[in-house]
Amino acid sequence: MPQKHFKTSNPNPAITALPDLGMEEKHLIADFKHYYSHRLGRDEHCNSPHYAYEALALAISDRLIERWKKTFNAYKQTDCKKAYYLSMEFLMGRALSNAMLNLGIDTIVERAMYDLGLDLEELIDSEPDAGLGNGGLGRLAACFIDSCATLHLPVTGYGLRYEYGMFSQLIINGEQVEKADHWLHNGNVWEIERPEYTQRIQFGGYCDSHIDENGNKRISWVNTHDVLAVPFDTPIPGYHNGTVNTLRLWKASATEEFDLEEFNAGDYAEAVAAKNIAENITMVLYPNDANENGKELRLRQQYFLASASLQDVLASWIGRHGRNFSEFAAKNCFQLNDTHPSIAVAELMRLLVDIHGLSWHQAWAITIRVMAYTNHTLLPEALERWPVPLFKQLLPRLMEIIFEINAHFMAEVSAHWPGDKERLTRMSIIEEGHEQQVRMAYLAIVGSFSVNGVAALHSKLLQQGLFRDFYELWPHKFNNKTNGVTPRRWLADCNPELAELITDTIGDGWLTDLSLLKKLEPYAEDRQFRKRWYEVQQSAKQRMIDFKKMEMDVELDVDALFDVQVKRIHEYKRQLLNVLHVIHLYDRIKRGDIDNWTKRCVLIGGKAAPGYYMAKKIIKLINNVSQVINDDPDVGNKLKLVFLPNYRVSAMEKICPGADLSEQISTAGKEASGTGNMKLMMNGAITIGTLDGANIEIREEVGDENFFLFGLTEEQVEKMTHHYDPVTIINQDEDLQRVIGLLECGHFNQFEPGIFDDILVSIKSPHDPWMTIADFRSYIDAQTRVEAAYKDQEHWTRMSILNCANSGKFSTDRTITEYNNEIWKLTPVKVD
Repeated sequence: MPQKHFKTSNPNPAITALPDLGMEEKHLIADFKHYYSHRLGRDEHCNSPHYAYEALALAISDRLIERWKKTFNAYKQTDCKKAYYLSMEFLMGRALSNAMLNLGIDTIVERAMYDLGLDLEELIDSEPDAGLGNGGLGRLAACFIDSCATLHLPVTGYGLRYEYGMFSQLIINGEQVEKADHWLHNGNVWEIERPEYTQRIQFGGYCDSHIDENGNKRISWVNTHDVLAVPFDTPIPGYHNGTVNTLRLWKASATEEFDLEEFNAGDYAEAVAAKNIAENITMVLYPNDANENGKELRLRQQYFLASASLQDVLASWIGRHGRNFSEFAAKNCFQLNDTHPSIAVAELMRLLVDIHGLSWHQAWAITIRVMAYTNHTLLPEALERWPVPLFKQLLPRLMEIIFEINAHFMAEVSAHWPGDKERLTRMSIIEEGHEQQVRMAYLAIVGSFSVNGVAALHSKLLQQGLFRDFYELWPHKFNNKTNGVTPRRWLADCNPELAELITDTIGDGWLTDLSLLKKLEPYAEDRQFRKRWYEVQQSAKQRMIDFKKMEMDVELDVDALFDVQVKRIHEYKRQLLNVLHVIHLYDRIKRGDIDNWTKRCVLIGGKAAPGYYMAKKIIKLINNVSQVINDDPDVGNKLKLVFLPNYRVSAMEKICPGADLSEQISTAGKEASGTGNMKLMMNGAITIGTLDGANIEIREEVGDENFFLFGLTEEQVEKMTHHYDPVTIINQDEDLQRVIGLLECGHFNQFEPGIFDDILVSIKSPHDPWMTIADFRSYIDAQTRVEAAYKDQEHWTRMSILNCANSGKFSTDRTITEYNNEIWKLTPVKVD
């Protein structure tokens, strides 16, 4: 369906000239009452906070829409260059409190709700998380678009409107059980459906060639099974600046509701089959691709996102400039968030060549000037590879284009390294073998002008390892952009008491220039300030305790060291190493080795991918160990282990302010960057970590004395790979022997014999790539230093202040400024 364009040159004043909505308490109360009574049809007898939340959200949404339209018009009038952030994930979390904060009306709304006898916190908590992502990748995308709006940058986010987001995690008998997260079951008051911008997406069919009126050979993709992409727009407000950008999420819809002939013939299932197949594309976030059906659906999702988004941008361009693409590359930039949307390279070529009539040379010259690729992983198995037969069946025209891109590329490589057949094989976009595969990361690199990693070490390792051949060919393409997080959500909004203390001390400029937190450094030596800081942190810990009491029956001691590891469950992130340390502490208590003991609450949270067997076993182990420790009267409040179920954005907003110790213990060389480490540091937690990802830069900023370092370096991990002997390491370490002995004798699974055997086999294997046993002793020694430091509360509080004070580098405002200065080159557009 082509994009429709409506005449707007002579707007009707009676329609458009509305007065601005008031931002005072009385205006918000009036609008709240209007929506509550008329739009939602509720009265004083309704006790559900959900409807009050919706009424408030609608009132605030009205004010966002005012600024949204002004932002759109400002971009249109200046004809500015724009960037488009394509991501399969946008882990937005809740919108209400963020919107209030960025509009500058959080205090006003709180008073208004109080005057109405409503608890604002209860309304905020009734909003479901928009869980459209699995973890750090999606949350980074959400932080990025927040910073783009705050920096006045004309950037649109493009993603998918999954009906079911990241699954809700239940823990039953210690095991993860996935429950569908139907976050849209009550609708979404923040979004606006825009059916006039619907796009048609093709699948299947075959390619036909013909000669056009100019004698040129043209390819038509025909007899396809089409799906409609319907956009839903969400406003993304900048902080106190009037800018509201757009997050456009695509929903899949059938071209016809059902086949009427089959319906009339009585075949009701077949009548709606096409509709169901179409809508499956955006039904569930990231299907499990362990089987062929899952692979096909995932490829459909990726193409659906890329094609809809590119068609949308091209339609908008044609609406303003006609079919003149001479300035398109100067005015547009597409940032591909990881390898998932990399098919956009081939799709842009298809649209420019097949649909808009450009030559291959003209189209390629545009493509390689507008595409930029961000890589988020050092794990080769995490790079997208698709079987060529599947590609040919599902996207035959795209497969032809990729073969042609590869042919041109192979010619370039051959000219650079004549006769180097091994290099040609290594670098080819098409991987040969029993079944040919399309290497999507290679397609992204070949078709982009910029390739960036997300931390200094990560970018270096990409250049020296995973993408070394490409770096040697095009060193100018490669750069680093260390990740960040938005300080609005991850300090100001989630930790208001600490934010208020900081603002009272150094002013509020830090909210848009986080480097100003450096002004806190001298206050680390101020005893009175340390006292206030400590009190704020204890208050945050108590709030976290109260929050968890609603979900689980466990008593936590606010004076204990809160030791936090919250992230996706994965072997390389090494939640297992954390558990081994907990077992070691438990063993010490049982042996009476408790002199000068430091009380500790170890909190672990995260979800395992539904098909990830070992990650699920680790969750089970954590919960079994937790049950034994927490029920043991000998242990008491000396040690607690808690698995936090259903970890999500809104949970992190409660957990983050209450952490004392931040566990960032991945195997060196495996974590691309991390962003949880930044959130926790920003709130004053002290990191225990390896030299991995952004940990290296965190340590550089805060100083070695305010960071607990342990473990092998990336180079040492690489060297040890060839002669790793974990069994010998175990035999030489008495503490480790006792820990492994407790696991082997079934102490934590007395009624479930053998269930942890696979974990034991894995960590004792000389082929274990995660080197868990190799880092055990160094980790235990570092944790001993943690205990000693925590006993001196004055010293610990000083370290906490210095961690916060030196977190300025890790704002997404800095990250996005670097993206813009070095890649996008947009001109900020300020909105009146």
